[in-house]
Amino acid sequence: MVTTVALVAMAALCAVGTAVSPQWVPPVALLVTVLLGVFVLRLAGMAVLSLAVVLALVVLHAGGWLVFVPGQVLFLALALGAGLVFVRGRARLGLQGAASDLMLVDLRDRLTAHGRIPDLPAGWQVDSLVRSAYAEAFSGDFVVASRSRRPDLLEIALVDVSGKGQQAGVRSLLLSGAFGGLLGAMPVEEFLPAANRYLLGQDWSEGFATALHLAVDLGTGDYRVSTAGHPPALHLHAGSGLIEIVDTSGGPALGVVEEPAFGVHHGVLGHGDTLMIYTDGLVEVPGGDVDLGIDRLMGEAERVVATRSGGADALLAGVGAAESDDRALILVRRT
Repeated sequence: MVTTVALVAMAALCAVGTAVSPQWVPPVALLVTVLLGVFVLRLAGMAVLSLAVVLALVVLHAGGWLVFVPGQVLFLALALGAGLVFVRGRARLGLQGAASDLMLVDLRDRLTAHGRIPDLPAGWQVDSLVRSAYAEAFSGDFVVASRSRRPDLLEIALVDVSGKGQQAGVRSLLLSGAFGGLLGAMPVEEFLPAANRYLLGQDWSEGFATALHLAVDLGTGDYRVSTAGHPPALHLHAGSGLIEIVDTSGGPALGVVEEPAFGVHHGVLGHGDTLMIYTDGLVEVPGGDVDLGIDRLMGEAERVVATRSGGADALLAGVGAAESDDRALILVRRT
């Protein structure tokens, strides 16, 4: 309330300044109050300020201090309308003023924190990255990782939420918190079914997601990987130099059916081996075959990963995936 009154008073002072000395206080000064209102006011306060600006302009015109031309009226109306629409959209999210931007930054940082890989014992390395479409602030791809259930067991879930941009980013934030709570809190084989039940319970109109769940025994190198509508993992064998496609096909995406069956693959990471998991943004090309994208990724992995000449960043750059989709890549290496 106090802020609204202060900005209305500021608008009144601008109007007086325009009447007294238009060379120093032009009518556009009133729009400065509108801009400030967009940053700090709620919808009701913004509506009051917009009305005050309109009344000030009407008084200036009626008193002969201001002569409108059609272009001025049009742009003043657009500025006021845009300010109200922006504040209304922010109000629908329950956000207020400039502090809302800080909250969005905090939410983005929380999403990043959920994907932080826990400290690993000697002999293990994990290199992960997530890139959003067109470098937007939020990505529909996210990672959660845990060593909470057993210190010798590393669990990683890589999830690709339907859509992209802010809408997908909001769903990613919600799911990352929920999946992070599930990961490591239950037996390995129960994670994807539990994640599926949670997603079905959200009842979203576009509420599906693909996921890959990896569990690695850090003592023996034994691993278990299962997928839900997700591209297959790739296992680079250091001894032979061959790259194996880890077959876990058959599991549907999360949030589609109530009692899905998820295929499971058991393998062993030997010393020098690398397991690669990724989202479809890394291998999909509009109008192209995903298998060709996987072949391209495998070829680049032979050049970059097998020769130890680079990590996830170099592999992503070499694949040359389009920036029109979110991309995520994780390399789990046993040294």
